[in-house]
This record gives sequence, structure tokens and C-alpha cells, in this order.
Amino acid sequence: MKIYSWNVNGIRSVTKKGTLQSFIKTHRPDILCLQETKAERGQADIDLNGHGYREYWNSAVKKGYSGTAVFSRIEPLSVVNGFSAPIAGKYRFTDGEGRDSLDEGRVISAEFPKFHLVTVYTPNAKDDLSRLELRHEHWDPACLAHCKQLEKTKPVVFCGDLNVAHTELDLANPGPNRGKKGFTDEEREGFQRFIDAGFVDTLRLFKQGNGHYTWWSHFANSRARNVGWRIDYVLVSASLRKAVKAAEIHADVMGSDHCPVSITLEA
Repeated sequence: MKIYSWNVNGIRSVTKKGTLQSFIKTHRPDILCLQETKAERGQADIDLNGHGYREYWNSAVKKGYSGTAVFSRIEPLSVVNGFSAPIAGKYRFTDGEGRDSLDEGRVISAEFPKFHLVTVYTPNAKDDLSRLELRHEHWDPACLAHCKQLEKTKPVVFCGDLNVAHTELDLANPGPNRGKKGFTDEEREGFQRFIDAGFVDTLRLFKQGNGHYTWWSHFANSRARNVGWRIDYVLVSASLRKAVKAAEIHADVMGSDHCPVSITLEA
């Protein structure tokens, strides 16, 4: 089973370019998780039913902003948008400017016969770090609590744009970026809590060292020079570790400032 995750930075853009259609035809993912769709279902001009996919969307209240989607050849047993009521009630998802991240279509959870799938578009901490407290004190802990709750019944595959480089090996220039959005101690700690809770960073099962990036700035020809960040991940419960047969970054897939990441799970 091939599970892919991709921040498309606007699904209407990648479908207009034909990039998404070409990607699906070439890679044929069994499950495709998208982040930053910036659209509602029906707004993207692509015949997914012709490829055998069922569509599940979680769109932001604000039009043309944020949003996630899951396209699956395998029909889920259930699909839920957002967090469960107990978790949503325990944490505060509104930032200092009154923006509610729960209204931004950032989480979809789908139950399959052998695992739960959770895809997330984590809020960016912002250049001025105005959303860092939201990230550190509420969003990241809520995501972990959500995954741990699901893990009580089945293993979890957790994927998406997590908007953090975990270690210095996960970005080309760690020194000048230390303390900036995506590489603050708080954000890195939020990711580390998943590892400490037993979740496995699947790429690191197969690839070590730096140079493995999933996002590149549009400036200074960064992508061609591979001056990037690894901020898109697929994590799995420890019990799925041996079932992961491959984990890859598909840097050759264009159309977004991010590229897809994937795992292959033993059927």
C-alpha cells in the first residue's frame, strides 16, 4: 500500500497546470493526503472518480485558505474532520489575533481496517512568532493527544506539513535559522514529543544525514541548489515500524514549493 502526503499550495493551481493529474497517473497512490488545498470540494477541475478515488475534504471557513483533503482508492470505515470534542475542549486553538485554527480545515482522520490515518496541516508560527504559543502549548499537544487516543484501538499513520525542521539535519542552513519560525526550540520540542511517545519518523529508517528536503523558498534558485527544509513527514506507530518497506521524498515532482513524501506499507 502506497500512502503519499503533499502540500500542494493550492489544488486549483496544480490541477490547472496538470501537475496533480500527471502525478496521480505516474505514482498511483492508494491513499493521497493533501495540505493547503485552498479550495472546497468541486472547485478543482480534476476527475478523481475516473482514477477510482473517493474524496474527503476539510476546507477552511475562510475562502481560498489552508484546508486538507484525502483521496483514497480504499474506502475508509469512517472519516472525521478536526479533533474530538474532549480534545477540542481541552486546548485553546485561537491565536493572539483571534484567528481560530479549528476553522482552518487542518485535520482529517480516516479509519482503515488495519490503521488510523491522520493528516495535518500544522499552523505556521509566522515570521513574528505570533502563533508560536498556539503551536507549542495547544496545537502540537492536541495532535499528539489525538493520535494517542486513536492508537488505543489501532496503529496510527500520521502525516502532513508539520511546519518544523526537527533537527539540524533537516534544513540546509540551521545556524542562521535557529530561533526563527519552523526551527524554534518550542516547535522542535513539539515534534520530539511524538518521537518520545513511540512514533517513528519513517524517512529516517532508510535515509540518514542532510540533503533530504521537502520545501524550498522561491528565492535565490533554492530548489535547484537544494537549499531547503524537511517539514513534511510521515510518522507511524511503533507497531507499524516493520511494516514500512520504503519511505521516500519525491523532489522531482514539481508544481508546489513542497514536494510529496510517501511510505510503502506491507499489505
